[in-house]
Amino acid sequence: MSTVAFLGLGHMGGPMAANLVAAGHDVRGFDPVPASQDAARANGVTVVASAALAVAGASMVVTMLPSGRHVLDCYAEIVPAAEPDTLFVDSSTIDVADARAAAEIATGAGHRAVDAPVSGGVGGATAGTLTFMVGGPDADVAAATPYLEIMGRKVVHCGQGGNGQAAKLCNNMILGISMVAVSEAFVLGEKLGLTNQALFDVASTASGQCWALTTNCPVPGPVPTSPANNDYTPGFAAALMRKDLGLAADAVRATGVPARMGLLAAELYEDYAREHGGTDFSGIVQDIRERSGETA
Repeated sequence: MSTVAFLGLGHMGGPMAANLVAAGHDVRGFDPVPASQDAARANGVTVVASAALAVAGASMVVTMLPSGRHVLDCYAEIVPAAEPDTLFVDSSTIDVADARAAAEIATGAGHRAVDAPVSGGVGGATAGTLTFMVGGPDADVAAATPYLEIMGRKVVHCGQGGNGQAAKLCNNMILGISMVAVSEAFVLGEKLGLTNQALFDVASTASGQCWALTTNCPVPGPVPTSPANNDYTPGFAAALMRKDLGLAADAVRATGVPARMGLLAAELYEDYAREHGGTDFSGIVQDIRERSGETA
């Protein structure tokens, strides 16, 4: 089995690293947060004192970090410490340009690199059912795929480096818009005298069916496993949706695409996450309901 360095052992990275350990790989990890270190140790990850120490001797390096700046700073530190021809896999969600810049740092030093952001949330990371959207050369994606298949259920090669991030931003723009639409529909249904269950029973089997409705339903009751039934404890936090929609909005402006719904969803989550960033992104239904009451 291989030696894998895993940098970023938080809510997503920790379970992903644990699944690599469970598959028999020697995983050396680093995270500056003591609680994340403790959880990783409990799952069999060898936690070391720095990112550079984790990378030394590893054949593959996985990063799961908060932003493009974190990724670029990390690569500046770890690329010189890596063995020749190391495979770098960045699973953070970052700007397309930053993803391509990170890959250039690695390949410029004689390594291989792919961007491989994920969809599926903490539950998917824990269960090993994530979807990976991967950008990079065919051979490098093929080399990364056996590891990604341990951590996920589906691996999609989206094309050149950076295209994994492009797919992630487009997907999450769809998700953010969908959740706002579903939430608005439930609040409207309440105002019109519909029960949430009645609306769910119709929409979940009709043309309104979507993931935001049938898996992450924003109101308690219809989908027992949705965060709405657990006081909106996040599977995917509103702060992360704000981040992803912000990146998508930047891409919309840069390309000139008239994506008015995407820009509006970014604005709505920017407002919501200021005070509720730690709740599940489906909690935006509560904000819509409260504002509806104020204007009724």
